[in-house]
Amino acid sequence: MADQSRPVTGYPATTTTGHPTTTATAYPYVTPPPQNPYFHVTNNPYYNPYAPPPRATTFVHRFFAFLIGIILTTGVIIFIMWLVLRPQIPQFRVETLTLTNFNVSSNSLVSGNWDARFVATNPNSKIVLYYDEIEAAVYYKSDSISETTVAPFVQGVKNETKIRAMFASLTAYVDGRDGINGERSRGMVGFNLRMVSRVRFQAGSWWARRRVLRVYCPNLSVRVDGNGGNGSLVGGSKECSVGL
Repeated sequence: MADQSRPVTGYPATTTTGHPTTTATAYPYVTPPPQNPYFHVTNNPYYNPYAPPPRATTFVHRFFAFLIGIILTTGVIIFIMWLVLRPQIPQFRVETLTLTNFNVSSNSLVSGNWDARFVATNPNSKIVLYYDEIEAAVYYKSDSISETTVAPFVQGVKNETKIRAMFASLTAYVDGRDGINGERSRGMVGFNLRMVSRVRFQAGSWWARRRVLRVYCPNLSVRVDGNGGNGSLVGGSKECSVGL
């Protein structure tokens, strides 16, 4: 018969209090990090969340940042220069326009001599203008009658300069003989003058800019006598439109 006082193997021995003796060692429990519910890549041997970006991408970003910096710096410099210099385009007007030996043949050929006097004004207080390669032409409506060149010149600040352009024509064809003859029969013929020049805007020795200047003087009415074909501008001086 078994001894009733011997404890059963596999169970802790009971104490005098009737409670089992605990001898196991407790281990701390660490909560695992939360997982990405959308994409789980921890098992991917090629995935590295701390990998640096590719060198090509870094270079492109730096290049565009450098380029944007240059553009902004250039824009600020140009804006400051504009505030300091305040460049303005010159002004032109026709003071006189005389016509001699004017004639229109039966086959629409125009002959005559035109003498135009201009006044060019430089409104800038800090910029000197250098006029090069000045070309001028006289038109009847859109038909060119004669072309000429004007001597280059330099125009100081706040300066007015007188310019003379002389034209001559022997056989210039115009479209619509009845139109120009009709105007002449009424004693008034309208002409247009145009000038084109390369102009350098110069402020001291540190700033210069070249531009093509276009001057257009439309609707210049010349009173022409019926006998000698001579005439002059009617209505005084005329302002011209100027553009770059």
